[in-house]
Amino acid sequence: MCGGGNPWSLKLVFEPDGAEDVAACFVPDERLQGYGGILHGGITAALLDSAMTHCLFHRGVRAVTADLRVRYPHPVPMGIRIGLRAWVTEARAPLYRLKAELTGGDRVLVWAQATFCEVSADGAAIVCS
Repeated sequence: MCGGGNPWSLKLVFEPDGAEDVAACFVPDERLQGYGGILHGGITAALLDSAMTHCLFHRGVRAVTADLRVRYPHPVPMGIRIGLRAWVTEARAPLYRLKAELTGGDRVLVWAQATFCEVSADGAAIVCS
């Protein structure tokens, strides 16, 4: 979702937003569409997961997603400015729990919660069972 070397990347830039949050904004275009005029649910899940990963990166933590639960109370419309925010709810290394949300205006459109497991310093192993 963020990498500069990936031609399909949305090139999102997550910035600190308050003491513990990160945030980014983007406008979904038609290549990300599921049903007519609506952001694809899998893309939505990937965006939320990416936001939570970057929240950990901003804390100096490298971790992988162990569990991801996404709730879709409202469709995410195409072509409007969407806010994306994530924050840590619990940090007990090597486990981290986070929440994230996609917003349109002041309305939460989709939200997620996840558990992440820290990765070893060399990136070769997940250090939680």
